[in-house]
Amino acid sequence: MLTELPKSLWFRNVIVAAVMLGILLLTYTVLQPFLVPCIWAAILAYVSWPLHISVCRVIRRRQTLAALITTLIISSLIIIPIGWLTFIFQDEVIKAYHEVEQLLATKPELSRTLRDLPVAGPWLVQKWAQLTADPTALKTSVEQLLNNSANELRMVVGGVGRNLAKLFIALFAMFFFLRDGARFFSQFRSVLEGILGPGVRDYLTAIGSTTQAVVYALVLAAVVQGIAAGIGYWVAGISAPVLLAALTALVALIPFGTPLIWGSLSIWLVVTGNLAAGLGLAAWGIVVVSWVDNIVRPLVISNATQMPLILVVFGVLGGVIAFGLVGLFIGPVVLAVSLAVWREWLEHRRASQEPTNL
Repeated sequence: MLTELPKSLWFRNVIVAAVMLGILLLTYTVLQPFLVPCIWAAILAYVSWPLHISVCRVIRRRQTLAALITTLIISSLIIIPIGWLTFIFQDEVIKAYHEVEQLLATKPELSRTLRDLPVAGPWLVQKWAQLTADPTALKTSVEQLLNNSANELRMVVGGVGRNLAKLFIALFAMFFFLRDGARFFSQFRSVLEGILGPGVRDYLTAIGSTTQAVVYALVLAAVVQGIAAGIGYWVAGISAPVLLAALTALVALIPFGTPLIWGSLSIWLVVTGNLAAGLGLAAWGIVVVSWVDNIVRPLVISNATQMPLILVVFGVLGGVIAFGLVGLFIGPVVLAVSLAVWREWLEHRRASQEPTNL
């Protein structure tokens, strides 16, 4: 009987472990569609936590009401600009289309610089001749493009709808993170300290500082890029420079996304005969706007988190490749935690090798 008892205990432990593993897998299966919105909610809650504390003090520490007010403020700061940009951008696209039609009706000539390009020159001359010969060719080309890209457009529309749904889920979950975040974080830290020891505080500090630095650097770099690009648009004589600057700032949240805006405008200026303005805007975008994206953002994150610059670059790019847009935050955070673990191990190693004074 004594020899069978350890076997029965071992078998029972295996059964308990298997049941717990099954429960964890089922839990993950149920929550998997909401993981990315919850990550965004946690990031927004962490960044807006100082605002939440201020609101909580004003209304005398009523957590639920403070969380609701903070969520409404952050939601307004996100939804209103996106809605405004979407409405204005749709109107500007229609105006731009009509301006292109009016320009083609005047049968303008392609600039000599573009005609003399070694490879693209003859192709541009042919396409330009087709467009100027028949002003309605642009409409026909757009309709053919839309018909041929119907599946892609449906995917884009569906993707936009899914992203909007994820945004509302994230804002909804943000309310609960703000209301119950302090209690949940305390419980989470206690569990981790029980498993990994008191050193886990350094890892949590690294996660917090890195997340805060990444968010602030991302927003700061996007705003600076929008302002710099807006100055370039205004100097180049482009209409609606403020709208395009806001659109550039929004696109700047995506790494290397701003060339889609200022690059397209530069090409349009060159095609319409404003060679100096087009080349100047392209040079401004490469030298100034892209410099902010590729240099300032990694430097801000590196200085705030004490991470090497190369790790910040790898974290941002690798995170986007692996996890999508939310990888902008996950990538640097993962590397920051790994770096904190490495430094903590080195510190313990150094302390264990130091001779003790008797």
